Amino acid sequence: MKLIFYGGTKTVTGANYLIEEGKSKILVDCGLYQGSNFCERLNFKPFPYNPKEIKVVLITHAHIDHIGRLPKLYKDGFRGQIFSTKPTKEFAEYLLLDSEGILGKEAKRKNLAPIYNTEDVQGALSLWKGIDYHQKIKINGLEAEFFDAGHILGSSFIRVSNKEGKKVIFSGDLGNVATPLVKDTESLPEADYVLIESTYGNRIHENLNKRKDMLEDLIEETFKVGGTLMIPAFAMERTQDLLYELNSLVENKRIPKVPIFIDSPLAIKLTEVYKKYSSNSEYFDKEAINLAKSGDLIFNFPGLKFTLKTEQSKKIKNVAPPKVIIAGSGMSQGGRIIHHERLYLPDPKSTILFIGYQAMGSLGRRIFDGNRAIKRGLTSTNFVKIFGKKVQVKCRVAAIGGYSAHADKLKLLSWIKPQRTKLKKVFIVQGEGDQMIPLAQKIKDEFAIEVDIPSMNDEVIL
Repeated sequence: MKLIFYGGTKTVTGANYLIEEGKSKILVDCGLYQGSNFCERLNFKPFPYNPKEIKVVLITHAHIDHIGRLPKLYKDGFRGQIFSTKPTKEFAEYLLLDSEGILGKEAKRKNLAPIYNTEDVQGALSLWKGIDYHQKIKINGLEAEFFDAGHILGSSFIRVSNKEGKKVIFSGDLGNVATPLVKDTESLPEADYVLIESTYGNRIHENLNKRKDMLEDLIEETFKVGGTLMIPAFAMERTQDLLYELNSLVENKRIPKVPIFIDSPLAIKLTEVYKKYSSNSEYFDKEAINLAKSGDLIFNFPGLKFTLKTEQSKKIKNVAPPKVIIAGSGMSQGGRIIHHERLYLPDPKSTILFIGYQAMGSLGRRIFDGNRAIKRGLTSTNFVKIFGKKVQVKCRVAAIGGYSAHADKLKLLSWIKPQRTKLKKVFIVQGEGDQMIPLAQKIKDEFAIEVDIPSMNDEVIL
């Protein structure tokens, strides 16, 4: 069994791994590269393999850095089958169509041909089959099984086995500890090899209870001075987690009732999928299911306003502070959040709160790093460019890492630990150097397992 790394190497995004066994060629994930531009040039390059020869694609979860190039794969000749959990398939339709629109606009600005169009999205979806966790798939001598990764609704880590009994696991993205809504990550089953994500491989998140308290404090402090709280949030999972926590804070009267805007058409559509599965014990944790059964509408509470249409979004500025605006994109690389940032970043009364990973080069990262530089006394001014114009950052800049949907160092190590005596090798993927290298060293030191940080196009015989 040969494993080739065609993405997710020494970078967080672009997950794409190829397994070859005899005449079988299987992909695990086919993600978009994201960074300083959503429309990264790497996404335009031809695949390093022939898409027509790929028989099956296994998808860990619906984030665009794991599914974003599937329509391109279809456009370039892929006609095999795609497998994921059922929620992942439903999310994928909304996310891929949204991605197509963003990519098309950016390609036009850069005078490039679009990577794919809506027909390619629909073509890929026509090959897609939703399955259950632990439903085994036979693929020409190989077998695949999906386990709950606890990352987002329907997320998986996948074990692929061959006839000789060799087993390799692809972690996808692993969930944080005891996150709301979705069930916890399943234990690592028996395997010979593991590809493990490392987005936060050298970081320890805040406690789950502490993060709700921190959110409450930020809201109260911003409201007290009459400011606007901006939260750039990924449309899927992060927004729904926030709604769940805000529902609790509002209904328990821990924060005042003020307008809370979900200003993201994509997030609104994806929330409907969450509502559909909210009573399904295969995906949601007991607390969320019990709340839903008790009649608590966890995605609807006093003050919450969904602004689906552009006209509604534009009118948010007419609502006097205090207010909360949750909008995409999560890294401020497009979407409606940048319109609000242009208005409120210069306002000392307002706050911008980052609750997710900010990739190098992204606008969110520039806002966050610029603020850190000021605190260290390295610069006297802080500004970013939005729509080509300088915008000063005078608002408060805050971050709560506990809202990350990714496992931190402690969770990653505890996931590996039960199989430490059986694993032959661990491959560190989907991270940046400052996270990957310390995690690799920690796994070597604590578990005496061989560890590798692969580069693009590396091949390994398992």
